[in-house]
Amino acid sequence: MKPSVAPSPVYDVHPYLRRRWAAVGRQLAFTARTRPAWKRWRTALRSRLKDLTGYNTMQKAPLRPRILAEESFPDYRRQQVAIQTEPGVWMPMYVLIPTKGKGPFPVVLAPHGHCSGGKLAVVGSRLNPDLAATIDQHNYDYGVQFVRAGCIVFCPDARGFGERQEKAARASIMNSSCLWINNMAFPLGQTVAGMWAWDLHRLIDYAETRPDCRADKLGCAGLSGGGLQTLWASALDDRIRCAVISGYFYGYRESLLDLHQNCSCNYVPHLYEYADMGDIGALIAPRPLLIETGTRDPLNGSSGLPNVKSQVRITRRAYRLLGTADALVHDIFEGEHRWHGTIAIPWMQAQLTGHSCRSSD
Repeated sequence: MKPSVAPSPVYDVHPYLRRRWAAVGRQLAFTARTRPAWKRWRTALRSRLKDLTGYNTMQKAPLRPRILAEESFPDYRRQQVAIQTEPGVWMPMYVLIPTKGKGPFPVVLAPHGHCSGGKLAVVGSRLNPDLAATIDQHNYDYGVQFVRAGCIVFCPDARGFGERQEKAARASIMNSSCLWINNMAFPLGQTVAGMWAWDLHRLIDYAETRPDCRADKLGCAGLSGGGLQTLWASALDDRIRCAVISGYFYGYRESLLDLHQNCSCNYVPHLYEYADMGDIGALIAPRPLLIETGTRDPLNGSSGLPNVKSQVRITRRAYRLLGTADALVHDIFEGEHRWHGTIAIPWMQAQLTGHSCRSSD
């Protein structure tokens, strides 16, 4: 009789964590069927997310805005501005101001993602070949696209990028510091995601002080990591009246648990125990939301569009419950990981001004 051969054991931890996901995931999933239940759920999930990200540990400080420089372009002016978001924490940005029309103008926050040089790609800066290449590959200059559509556009550096790189990243302007910031922040109860949401909310505080801004007509739009920032900032602050999330809407299990070599900024301790991305998206309801998805975006996960659509369905249930199903738009375009904008630009313009026209770019 031949001795039986035991199957080789599995030594990596990934299969175990997938099983743990199934056992403990989404304790605050969106399941509301009435408006009162929705309100209770929204309060509970927002509170939990602010705790998990360390948002509640952030400290306000006087904004002390500084206009550092100004340049003129054919159809807009570009200010270089810095504000204080926490004590001793400064956020540099470019502010793009239309030269056509009369202010105050509707406002768009345009956070960047990775491979952007921070704010530089969003404002169309081609200072070096890498920036020029990423603008062309990702259609990255959506800040310029929005200002040409008649909006005043705030293009900040997120913590860890551009002028806010940590020292270890400064060999190239294209590098980010997300991993090192989270390494420092996690043991102190904070996260990159929480810092980014906080800073964008302080940017709204600043926009509210500017006479050239219609802060009651304020949207947020971003690609990739800019989509991450838009998702979190919009979910946690109703002052963002409409949002465009591009290249960043999918099920966490396939796109972040399985693709666990993605950037550290995506990861928040205990998050999967409480919510999937569609649940966070549902916090934006009933405000207008447009989601852009490229059919060949590798970040969609192993199943591709089905992984994305699974989360859009969760979010859509909130919009239907609130009687605003038409306020959620899913633009699926043929392509890879990039800003599309074909629908998003006129859509955002219509949400903020009541009418739309194509920009002149």
